[in-house]
Amino acid sequence: MNFPDNQPGPLGPYNLFTSDPVLSDAVRREGGDVELLEAFGDQVGGEEAREWGRLANRNVPILHTHDRFGGRIDEVEYHPAYHSMLNMAVEAGIHCMRYEQPAGDGAYVTRNALMGLITQIEMGHGCPTSMTSAALVSLRHQPELAEVWEPLMVTRNYEHRLGPPGEKPGVLLGMGMTEKQGGSDVRANTSTASPVNGGGPGGEYVLEGHKWFTSAPMCDAFLVLAYAPKGMSCFLVPRVLPDGTRNSLRFVRLKDKLGNRSNASAELEFDETAGWMVGEEGRGIPTIIEMVRGTRFYCCASSAGLMRQGLVQALHHAVHRAAFKKKLIDQPLMRNVLADLALESEAALALTLRLGRAIDESVENEQAAAFVRIVTAVGKYWICKRTPAHCVEALECLGGPGYIEDSI
Repeated sequence: MNFPDNQPGPLGPYNLFTSDPVLSDAVRREGGDVELLEAFGDQVGGEEAREWGRLANRNVPILHTHDRFGGRIDEVEYHPAYHSMLNMAVEAGIHCMRYEQPAGDGAYVTRNALMGLITQIEMGHGCPTSMTSAALVSLRHQPELAEVWEPLMVTRNYEHRLGPPGEKPGVLLGMGMTEKQGGSDVRANTSTASPVNGGGPGGEYVLEGHKWFTSAPMCDAFLVLAYAPKGMSCFLVPRVLPDGTRNSLRFVRLKDKLGNRSNASAELEFDETAGWMVGEEGRGIPTIIEMVRGTRFYCCASSAGLMRQGLVQALHHAVHRAAFKKKLIDQPLMRNVLADLALESEAALALTLRLGRAIDESVENEQAAAFVRIVTAVGKYWICKRTPAHCVEALECLGGPGYIEDSI
């Protein structure tokens, strides 16, 4: 293929792991699985995976509230490429690896290195895999519910069609907390839960109300907050009930959410919706906050992946583009910018994998547990705060072509 003079061609297939010495050094230092990551880096750096990422973001989700006969279905249609990305992530165990191996053996480090690699190709699909991984910690507060759902959450089988848990080889879980009148102030929520046959932990309730943001609405179930008679409580709300009928979760609309192209984010309503209480009644926030902590950590890994890919694109352009009789990479001011991008990308990665090791060790190490409590919040805040500015600077390195939607 011929390209116009002084126009860098596309970045060809490459191994995302072996081409990143900072990542490979960090994985070795923190105890991750280098061999597994080398193989995965080759897979996600190939042409097929990158095309899946492009198509998933070019073809946004479509909401179908009713079928052609007028029946209520509340389904979101995704492009096949989105499902291909999710299938690749699930087969790699990104959603379940932490539960497959004993604590302290580096599974958390490996898992988040995997996340940092795959989100360089496509970010949106990481939402359901991250929430599924984080949800199990909260779900285990109700052993009889975990007994049904956990075996399906820790398998490496992806099936996007809806069905009751007994008819699917694997499931994904989401989360719904915020409501339009309160946002992050979840105690201002107004959704209610009325007990069926006495209710109580593990018991069935009928939910009424709404959720303002529910990401990945085609997940098989959600952990949500609602007010039970004794206070704010956590509930497991499946999409399909055990008898095979659809639960009455009503999708009002999909949000046109900034940057969130491939993954749907829905506004939904509860209409006599069935849910089962997880944990103690009135202790919903402490129960679901364990899931929130997990998703915060995964935000570190995926944002570090975005930084890395921004740096890679900027470097590729600077090596092949000339200006004022020199390659951009040889211009002193451009080298300074690229060095700054590289430094921040490396710092985000180092913090993320160091935190991963601490999580691996926190089960038996009190100091590591304290480190996790503090650094998870700080890391999520800082890395996510810096990533948009980092991406913009990377776009500036490309100039005008960086701001064209054809750009990755």
